[in-house]
Amino acid sequence: MPKTRQVGALDGTGHAVVVTEPVPPLAKGCLLVETHASLISPGTELSQAKLQRKDPAAQAGQPRPFGYQNAGVVLKVGEGVKEFKPGDRVACMGAGARHANYCVVPKNLCARMPDNVSFEQGAFCHLAMTSLHAVRRGEPELGENLLVVGLGLVGQMAARLGQIAGMYVMGWDIEPFRCELAKRWGIDDTAVVGQEDETAKARAFTRNLGFDMAVMAFGGDGTKAFQSVKNVMLLSPDTHQMGRICLVGGLRTELAWGANLGNLDLRCCSRTGPGYHDDPWEVGEIEYPPVFIRWTTRSNMEYVLRLMSEGKFDVNCLVSHRLPLSKIDEAVTAHIDQPNATMGTLLLMDHDR
Repeated sequence: MPKTRQVGALDGTGHAVVVTEPVPPLAKGCLLVETHASLISPGTELSQAKLQRKDPAAQAGQPRPFGYQNAGVVLKVGEGVKEFKPGDRVACMGAGARHANYCVVPKNLCARMPDNVSFEQGAFCHLAMTSLHAVRRGEPELGENLLVVGLGLVGQMAARLGQIAGMYVMGWDIEPFRCELAKRWGIDDTAVVGQEDETAKARAFTRNLGFDMAVMAFGGDGTKAFQSVKNVMLLSPDTHQMGRICLVGGLRTELAWGANLGNLDLRCCSRTGPGYHDDPWEVGEIEYPPVFIRWTTRSNMEYVLRLMSEGKFDVNCLVSHRLPLSKIDEAVTAHIDQPNATMGTLLLMDHDR
């Protein structure tokens, strides 16, 4: 069994390095996984790095390992693990699933991958489940109209999952690249905010009815964007606005509540579903009764992998870069310096080359 591992880390100046450290001990209820591919989450993982690169006073410190979604092969299982065995191909998520060539991950944050799902696809698991949980929170119905604002990885996947749920989906983003990508992988329509009249396009798309549901999937100040979304939601004959707006990630807004929001429902969407960050559940010490909690983090992961296997959820369309772990700083730089040309960045481990 490996004693050390290579892991990607951020150094305090907004740059990434690869450091060598001991492989974490294999705890009860966990898996030791030989990682084959991991995926960068540019919003959550790189927001601080973006600020540090602009700060002339930023100084390199102790590198901080990062990453929370990958896929690989089980090398060894910890005490109490019966669902997995060495040789199983698994997708992994959470704090244990670093950008590293070896990881130790709680068993309920792992799922066995279907044979026709690649390691690269499996590495999308965490953000795919974040998108899935956001769409579930909005309670989609067949034939409804969905607006997705922010076509990064979470927004792109939320849009596709909305279509799978039977909705008609429009996406908005300020980057033409992201809108073109959304249209290429089948999203019904898009609008480039600031270059097109998104309100007029929304009215035409919904046949003047308005959107039943919206997902806002971006970080930073969303006050202006929220007002634009509010203006294209359902409008009742007595002029009350209606519909469900799901807020994902690090979005901030300044709102006047109460009557100002009409009858809109605002729904905050956190993480990947029940179970994540419940330590006893993650390692299998407790279970949630499936008859009462149908969709946990684990069952959400199994579902998105099933959709990939069935060809309904082609995350390959979202890959813009594939780089070895040793070039992790190039991957980080691409996200920070070229957001108009970068989407899914996969890191491939050295034992795959």
